[in-house]
Amino acid sequence: MPELLTIGETMAAFAPRENGPLCYIHDFTLRAAGSESNVAAGVCKLGHTAGWISRLGGDGLGRFILNAVRADGVDASHVPVVEGERTGAMVKEMSAGGETSVYYYRDGSAFSHYIPEMLDEGYLADCRVLYLTGITPLLGEGCLQAVQRALQAARAAGAMIAFDPNIRLKLWAGRDCAPLIRGLMLQSDIALLGVDEAQRLLGTGSPKEICEILFREGRVRMVAIKNGDQGAWAAVPGELYPIKPHPCRCIDPVGAGDSFNAGFLCGVLEEAPVLRCGEMGAVCGALATQTVGDTEGQPTRRQLDSILQNSDAVYR
Repeated sequence: MPELLTIGETMAAFAPRENGPLCYIHDFTLRAAGSESNVAAGVCKLGHTAGWISRLGGDGLGRFILNAVRADGVDASHVPVVEGERTGAMVKEMSAGGETSVYYYRDGSAFSHYIPEMLDEGYLADCRVLYLTGITPLLGEGCLQAVQRALQAARAAGAMIAFDPNIRLKLWAGRDCAPLIRGLMLQSDIALLGVDEAQRLLGTGSPKEICEILFREGRVRMVAIKNGDQGAWAAVPGELYPIKPHPCRCIDPVGAGDSFNAGFLCGVLEEAPVLRCGEMGAVCGALATQTVGDTEGQPTRRQLDSILQNSDAVYR
């Protein structure tokens, strides 16, 4: 059984071949993009096992996504392709300054119809980590209930719960979803969040205060606080470590947080000290920004170990 399991929607992502306003772009590259499957892929590339729970439309885009996720080594045995339903999609717009905007077309998608009765709780019984995000609960009432059931089932089986708020204000649609997402985060064992997300959910951007709140008010016992190219922090009760950013040449920042999470959680699976978990996350997050696409830049185990050991890999 996979060491890490996750549940969420992956979309067909249309990435422009050049920068500029979307209305002038004619050529796109098709990729798979979803926070949960991104993390699962990153975990597999680092030598661990991961499974992804989802639902896809029985169209060409759904089959493309299924093939792409499986190609990265992720177990997709619990991802039905449903004929007569459609797969969610997203379109990226990239400015010359490096900013990426995203437009979503996921209303009425196959995954938005997910309900808790579709969840195979037996599949969750042997995983060590269940990774959840604040995206999935906002895709429909059934999705929220499925997340809650998955959390309860995994915890009952002894798994750790890892949670990233992954705030997408477009999904909030004017609603105040902070209490819901904050509540789920406080039920987790491992919280993975950005400084800006902490400000919105906890009312502070101070790493020390973030950790104090999470350790005091919830079940959280391990925290990673991400701050983009400024680095990160990693903490357990009584210990808070700054993590230096790994140097990189950023082309597309989308997916960096997911790759950080993959590296960090692999450290957790290896029972590494929290500082090393943070260092693994920082390297993985940085390398992911050097390509267009969410998973293409994720490192292999060989690449990660070479960097962490400050050694020069021989490629030919």
